[in-house]
Amino acid sequence: MTILRKHLFDIPEGMIYLDGNSLGPLPKSVPARLARAVTEEWGAHLIKGWNLDGWMAQPARVGDAVGRLIGAPEGSVVMGDTLSIKVYQALSAALQISPKRKQILSDLGNFPTDLYIAKGLLTHLDQGHELRLVEPEDVADAITEEVAVVMLTQVDYRTGRMHDMAAITARAHAVGAVVIWDLAHSAGAVPVDLAGCGAEFAVGCSYKYLNGGPGAPAFIYVRPDLADRVRPALAGWLGHEAPFAFDLDYRPGPGVARMRVGTPPVLQMTALEAALEVWEGVEMAALRAASVALCETFIAEVEARCPELVLASPRDAAMRGSQVSFRFEQGYAAMQALIARDVIGDFRAPDIMRFGFTPLYVSEDEVIRAASILEEVIRDRLWDRPEYRARQAVT
Repeated sequence: MTILRKHLFDIPEGMIYLDGNSLGPLPKSVPARLARAVTEEWGAHLIKGWNLDGWMAQPARVGDAVGRLIGAPEGSVVMGDTLSIKVYQALSAALQISPKRKQILSDLGNFPTDLYIAKGLLTHLDQGHELRLVEPEDVADAITEEVAVVMLTQVDYRTGRMHDMAAITARAHAVGAVVIWDLAHSAGAVPVDLAGCGAEFAVGCSYKYLNGGPGAPAFIYVRPDLADRVRPALAGWLGHEAPFAFDLDYRPGPGVARMRVGTPPVLQMTALEAALEVWEGVEMAALRAASVALCETFIAEVEARCPELVLASPRDAAMRGSQVSFRFEQGYAAMQALIARDVIGDFRAPDIMRFGFTPLYVSEDEVIRAASILEEVIRDRLWDRPEYRARQAVT
């Protein structure tokens, strides 16, 4: 079975798109579906769209579609809001489970926003909690009985280093700790088995490998046996048991529905729902095998062609997500030179050139061609131009 489905995506002719780990490309099914939502639903139905077009049920319906890609049982994932909000919700709920413990464990490779959210929440609570950060490889040994919550991003956004979700979750549970996984760089990229590993919470965004578009809504997973017990710190009206009763007192809704906060972004969620159609018939194990093959090819080609670049990602594919990163002192300028030649990756400070590999729309031939163009950029110092050195707002 072939994984390549490039014909389903609107990618400019000649472009080699290796940045789906930052923003997925536009699936061809999305524009027409969005146009219908704008004209036939919003335009013709107006407020009736909430009932006639199923807008109110979207967060749960799309949540189930995402849940199938992350090993979550039906009814355990809900969409809405941003990933930052979902991190806040998950951490605040997790702390309620172990109120006597005060340590939250994370690693130095975690995405900074997750750490900002954690620090802000702990400062607001002012109950003596501590956010402890260790090197990624030291996480397992740092999980002790003092830890209330282990909060990790499974795949490091810079290097692609991947935590062993099952092993770390098991270690945390052995000492009575709660686990939150950020799947921003996992969902749609690597096989995930939330039900199998038993993690209490997971969160993630949908604009990377899930191709939901810029600003696409985030998701939150709550283990089903906990979903009716956790009490959301952000008690929004759509998480209420009866939103249109307009009670002045909050009663949490059933299950993961209580993790809804505000009005769902209907147009963004409609785009995501259409985008998820490209996953029909895709087996995550087959996608993972194809992804590993592309990454291995790229590493071999770049190391043979560009000795100046140093591999920043784990060499062992089992410890790496669906991206490859190389260190280069002039990495920002080199990436801009690549982008100017229609090889699209991105840069992460201080010196990481980052490349994502999505077998749905990236072929082996494109990977080899990208390495060849990178060789030209480095060998001929094409990066050494003022226009490539000028830092833009987004890197």
